[in-house]
Amino acid sequence: MNIILIAVLALGGIGLISAVILYFVASKFKVYEDPKIDEVEEILPSANCGGCGFPGCRAFAEATVKKAKEEKNLEGLFCPVGGNEVMQSVGGALGLEIEAKDPMIAVVRCNGSHANSPGKVKYEGVSSCSFAHALYTGEGGCQFGCLGLGDCVDACEFDAIHMSDERGLPEVNDKCTACGACVEACPRDIIELRKRGPKEKRIFVSCVNKEKGAVAIKNCSVACIGCGKCEKVCEFDAITITSFLSYIDFEKCKLCRKCVEVCPTNSIWEVNFKPRKPKPVKVEEKKQQEEKPINLSEGKAVVNKESDSINDSGADRK
Repeated sequence: MNIILIAVLALGGIGLISAVILYFVASKFKVYEDPKIDEVEEILPSANCGGCGFPGCRAFAEATVKKAKEEKNLEGLFCPVGGNEVMQSVGGALGLEIEAKDPMIAVVRCNGSHANSPGKVKYEGVSSCSFAHALYTGEGGCQFGCLGLGDCVDACEFDAIHMSDERGLPEVNDKCTACGACVEACPRDIIELRKRGPKEKRIFVSCVNKEKGAVAIKNCSVACIGCGKCEKVCEFDAITITSFLSYIDFEKCKLCRKCVEVCPTNSIWEVNFKPRKPKPVKVEEKKQQEEKPINLSEGKAVVNKESDSINDSGADRK
């Protein structure tokens, strides 16, 4: 009994001494955590999507509290899932005024559908865009276009992007939170975050092909050929052409649609606009339409209504 009692007392003493040591060590190296972090984390949507640039909502909350203390602002920090409403609540919790940002949405900048870019080869292998990107240019021959294997769909946690069986391209719906997961997942950088625009109206170049026009149009009938017509008609300096590819800056674009009208390959998309009204025929154009050519056996002739004579472009007639 004495041996058992001594063992119990010895173990108890060791445990007590260890507890005291651990207490003082924990007190010495204790990391203070601002209670505001928990408050901000509760406001956030708990999506942990990484769209804010941090590993999760907890890390984002820590960054906001730290920046609010040190710089008295939250510039550069934004939760794309919660949007302006959540950020206003975060600002309220931290005693800061938050400037509202324009809502964003993911845009697929490729129109190389089955119809526009018919397949030349058949891919058989791992169903992954990142894997296929390292092996070949694509079924349609465009080395810049969508591979259609759905890495962007797998990366989306909000059911906001799906592959179209008819077109063979990803399509974004209104569930998009602009978290940027699909942008990161695409190995060819064809997905971009752009402003949703007033009444969801957007204009963008649906092409990322940087090859010369002749080569680009050979692989895709609606490829941008870098002709420069859109750049010339833009009055707001919103369009630039680099490496035979046109790009529209959504910050400068005023949605006038002039660039859409002049694009010879229809590579510029206009989304959620009303159908265009037919332009009225001018008097001069109408007159030219009425003056129809008359075919003669020896050449072409045009009726001159003023002199009621026929000028034959064939042999001279006297």
